[in-house]
Amino acid sequence: MEIGVPKETKDLEFRVGLSPASVQVLINRGHSVFVETTAGVGSGFTDEDYQQAGATIVSEAKDAWNRELVIKVKEPLASEYQYMHKGQILFTYLHLAASRSLTEHLIDCGITAIAYETVELNGTLPLLVPMSIIAGRLSVQFGARFLERQQGGRGVLLGGIPGVSPGKVTILGGGVVGTEAAKIAVGMGAKVQIFDINLDRLSYLETLFGSRVELLYSTAPAIEAAIPDTDLLIGAVLIPGRNAPTLVERQLVARMHPGSVIVDVAVDQGGCIETLRPTSHSQPTYVEEGVVHYGVPNMPGAVPWTATQALNNSTLPYVVKLAEEGIKALENDPALAMGLNVSNYQLVHPVVRDVFKDLADRTAGFSIA
Repeated sequence: MEIGVPKETKDLEFRVGLSPASVQVLINRGHSVFVETTAGVGSGFTDEDYQQAGATIVSEAKDAWNRELVIKVKEPLASEYQYMHKGQILFTYLHLAASRSLTEHLIDCGITAIAYETVELNGTLPLLVPMSIIAGRLSVQFGARFLERQQGGRGVLLGGIPGVSPGKVTILGGGVVGTEAAKIAVGMGAKVQIFDINLDRLSYLETLFGSRVELLYSTAPAIEAAIPDTDLLIGAVLIPGRNAPTLVERQLVARMHPGSVIVDVAVDQGGCIETLRPTSHSQPTYVEEGVVHYGVPNMPGAVPWTATQALNNSTLPYVVKLAEEGIKALENDPALAMGLNVSNYQLVHPVVRDVFKDLADRTAGFSIA
């Protein structure tokens, strides 16, 4: 099969869909890989690295896109819509619930679109986990940075020092992102709270953190009591395929100390904080209600050398299946089938269909086998 790897177009997105090591695996199995020139440079991979692995370097995006299987990292932007057509398989993060325009285009062009974030294996999301780990750890790293006065923050050192209280970190959601954020925050010496609605998860987190983290059942009154004296608020809520629920409304943000920081990792699914909107690596923050907001939806792109390899470790087995079997791979692998979002002019994934009910009605009559 011919496999294309375009250069990512999202602002300062330096990850790449396939590493040279992954390319070599595919080449050794008899496939052809076409990589857009400089696609891997931001992750530390030169065109020569790809050529040595057996790839063909192409000079234009269209030449990487015009293949049977296209491997990306982030969702296509409007400038890339022109390259998609029926007969292609696109395998990437999509997060369609946050983008009606992309959803409509994928339906209209007839492409088969498989989303990393909805591939599901034994109740887990194996292709989301590595990026969630990275994003969770980065959320505290970035939060600590933007708490610095020179960055617009209130000048709080999260770890404090003897004689001065540490900063307070409140984490909404105790899944992978929240757990990894807590690890870094605890390591810095911050005072940490995690809110979650899953009592089993809270019990597990107790075995992990003991008394170093305050574990609270998530209710509106409990969150309302915690937010005003929080220095760093981290949104870590995930409902696969759906927009995240709003847990913190504007009036509650307005009660936070001026210069406090909000980092919402759920921003690519709409975010769980009312005042949070998507930003970019080149302009990562803005101030609203006196609070610094960080809403970069592709946070792992800040550490592409690590993130690309971590992502490839998880995606490569599925890429190989798609290259070997094409669409039939979906019939033979139930986990991969759960990743199917759009196929043959139809909106397929049940959760995304529920988000866009009118589009689902327009494409009624199709379901995942």
